[in-house]
Amino acid sequence: MVDMTALTGGHTGEASTKRVRMRRAAETRLKAYGIIALALAAAALVALLGSVFTKAGGALTETYLTLPITLDAAELDPDGTNDPAIIRRADFSGLSKDMLKEQFPNAKSRSARRDLYDLISAGAAFELADKVSADTSLLGQTINYPFLASDVTDLYLKGSFGAFVSKPVEGNLTLTQDGEKYLVSSTADDFTKALERVKEGLIVEADKVRGQARLQNNGVVEFERRAEAAETAEEREKNTQLATARAAARDALLAAADDLEARAAAPGGDETLGEHNRSVLINVADGWLKMTRITPNGGVAEAVIPMARDVSASNSWGLYTTDLPEESRKVSDLQIIWIEELKSQGRVDVVFNSRFFTAGDSREPELAGIWGAVAGSFWTMLVTFLLAFPTGVLAAIYLEEFAPKNKLTDFVEVNINNLAAVPSIVFGLLGLSVFLGVFGVPRSAPLAGGIVLALMTLPTIIIASRAAIRAVPPSIRDAAVGLGASPLQATFHHVLPLAMPGILTGTIIGMAQALGETAPLIMIGMVAFIVDIPGSITDSASVLPVQVFRWSDFPERAFEARTSAAICVLLLFLVVMNAIAVFLRKRFERRW
Repeated sequence: MVDMTALTGGHTGEASTKRVRMRRAAETRLKAYGIIALALAAAALVALLGSVFTKAGGALTETYLTLPITLDAAELDPDGTNDPAIIRRADFSGLSKDMLKEQFPNAKSRSARRDLYDLISAGAAFELADKVSADTSLLGQTINYPFLASDVTDLYLKGSFGAFVSKPVEGNLTLTQDGEKYLVSSTADDFTKALERVKEGLIVEADKVRGQARLQNNGVVEFERRAEAAETAEEREKNTQLATARAAARDALLAAADDLEARAAAPGGDETLGEHNRSVLINVADGWLKMTRITPNGGVAEAVIPMARDVSASNSWGLYTTDLPEESRKVSDLQIIWIEELKSQGRVDVVFNSRFFTAGDSREPELAGIWGAVAGSFWTMLVTFLLAFPTGVLAAIYLEEFAPKNKLTDFVEVNINNLAAVPSIVFGLLGLSVFLGVFGVPRSAPLAGGIVLALMTLPTIIIASRAAIRAVPPSIRDAAVGLGASPLQATFHHVLPLAMPGILTGTIIGMAQALGETAPLIMIGMVAFIVDIPGSITDSASVLPVQVFRWSDFPERAFEARTSAAICVLLLFLVVMNAIAVFLRKRFERRW
């Protein structure tokens, strides 16, 4: 008789209990690792999308400056023809500049007028020309016309260059003219607050200088390392000299940072203000003064906009400071003053930027839109689908249903699987050398892009289609053939309809991948600057991912928001396409 206690003793002892605890601890750790991995992935996704969506918000609004303009018929239509074509060719740009000079007559120097003209977009004059040519009854009238603001004006009003801070004042302002400058003071402690803002800017500048010093120190470490590893005395001497020069630059920067921090920490102070300091502006007697030196009691200022009357003392004045020094922002102090005056007059309007979704590309950020790239993507995807879908499905049907199993078909299958893993830029090189170079397909056209993307998508469609066809039970084929259907009829009347949900799912996923491709399209010239909206597959065009790439490379800061908004549009397309794939799978999927 078997002793059951002996057989079960190994499962009830202390060793068994320990093994169970270890196994459960391992399971707990595995779950914890999975949760941590999911949390990190979710955090990265939230950070990415949050950054993109936050920046994209700046592209959803645009700014208009409503200003009165006289449409002089003698200047715009001297012959009185009322011909829209002739009116459109008139000098609306010069008319707009004259209007700005009338609004702000204090802009007398060349640099001041350049800043003045930069308040409105370069395209505003063309829009005015279109409006007047469409309604010639406006000739001879003075109208309040909403001029599209420039990217600089728009960014300032959206806070991209910092805030324009108004400091409350309590005392009376006293001005004493000293040549072209003014000695300013207040009966209260008003300038101390402005000086504190200037000192805050010194701290910020000191941090930047210390950052530059760290970069120089990195150079010192690197050149010292190279000197130690040098194989010749000449190379060692050269790297030693470079390390010494970097060390001197580092020490100078650190000394400058220490000086800035000491000036910021010292009580009181006497700061000379320049482009590297936060600006301090005074509004009095309808004029504006910019301080060039500030102390707790006042300082020295120069007239930016002359005062309307002589003032020796005033209890009606304003004190303002900027967040950024003038050298750190594209908008000048004079432009800030003009924009703030227009804002106080109620001439600034911020509206939804429908232009972004209806216009083509432009070198001016405020005029740039995404519609040209959307249309280009549509035509390119249309060509891709028309070429890749029928070809891929027919190839999958032949390989799965009719092709004999031999070395040739095995070779074809291996190469199809290999093509699915080929880098996309290789297909771009193929398109550049063969389709453009040999067959003469139009460069930078959706036709060329569609052919290249079709070749890239074809292996994915074939593999997905074969898997969907293989999933159809053999009994379906046998039943169709048993009822008298030919193999071709059985395939196209029975197998293909049942496999179509899986085929469409794979096709849409492959098309979504093609929609986001950039490298092959850059190779065939679809990175060109295209203003017009493409109307066919042979017109020059760009596509969404290439548009994102181009805008991200532009130096204008306003393109940053438009780049993020274009990414959002591209993500929306991808989400919709994948949602369609999920819907088709759920709607038509059959379980065998």
